Order: sequence, then structure tokens, then C-alpha cells
Amino acid sequence: MTFLDKIIQYDKELLVFLNGLGSENWDSFWMSITNQFSWIPLFIIFFLLIFRSLGWKKGLALIFISALLVTFSDQLTVFIKNFTERLRPNRDPEINEIIRIVKNNKSFSFVSGHATTSTAVSLFIHLTLKKFYKYTILFFIWPILFAYSRIYLGVHFPIDVTVGAILGLLIGFVFYKLSLKLLSKIPD
Repeated sequence: MTFLDKIIQYDKELLVFLNGLGSENWDSFWMSITNQFSWIPLFIIFFLLIFRSLGWKKGLALIFISALLVTFSDQLTVFIKNFTERLRPNRDPEINEIIRIVKNNKSFSFVSGHATTSTAVSLFIHLTLKKFYKYTILFFIWPILFAYSRIYLGVHFPIDVTVGAILGLLIGFVFYKLSLKLLSKIPD
């Protein structure tokens, strides 16, 4: 067994353990957490804080950059998923009979688009607003819950969400640095 095979085996064992902690009583909660539309109030808060801190011109520019970030992150994760073709836990014949499958996705698993994009947005907004607001680090509660929901529901392995979060940090940082250059050219 190669080193990569061992990592994948540990990943499957960790998924079985974490997924097995779930119960029907919590299924609807985690289904709502994994639904992007449930997070609309958070996005509204992001928009309000951005406009309040940066004004309309820079605020609109930042919203546009955020939209580009989300699009880039989404398309990159789709590319990686189609390149690696890792089966989702709910479709993996080695474990799909022993895990709780609350949601049934058919696309590939590695990397988690939910973890990548939510982490990228959270870091981007945190870095942008931290000089204006004290507790922007709390924005990271969103990607943590979002990523865990994917494991709970049986549609992602822990490595999928971990690597997705790391990729999201990289994307969020790069877009933040690009936004600084763009925003510096926009008059107040």
C-alpha cells in the first residue's frame, strides 16, 4: 500500500466516523446549513459592511471583485473535480453501504467547492474589513459549518474539505491583493 493509498484509507475511516456521529434529529439542520440560500443574510451583512466602510464606488468595485472570486473558485473546483474524478462518499462502493447518506450528489468529490469558495470569500472579506471592524474573524464560522455539513451529509471526504479550505485561503488572499491594487485607483 502506497503512502497515498494510506492517506485515502485514513480519510475514508475519518469520514465514516464523523458521518456516523449524525442523527436524523439533526439532518434538516445540516441540510439547511449546506444550502447556499440559507446564507443570504450573511451576504447581505457583508454587502452592508462593505458599503458602510468603503463607500459606493469602492463598494461596488469590491462586490464585482467578489463575484469574480466566486466564479473563479467555482470553475477551478469543477476543473479539479473533473480532472481527479474522485467518487463522492455516497457513490464510493467501499463505504456507501456503511455511511449515512443524507444528500445524494452525483458529481465528483475532490475538492469541495463549498469549502473552497466559502473560505475564499470569508478570507477576502475578513482581510478587507478587519481594519474597520473588530470581529471579522468570526466570518470563518461560515466556511467551517459549511464544510462540515458536506461531511455530515455524506457527500465529501475530510480531505476534500480540508484541501478545499486551503485552496480557498490561497484564492481569497490573491483576490485580496488584486483588490488592493484596483481599489487604490478608485477615488473616494
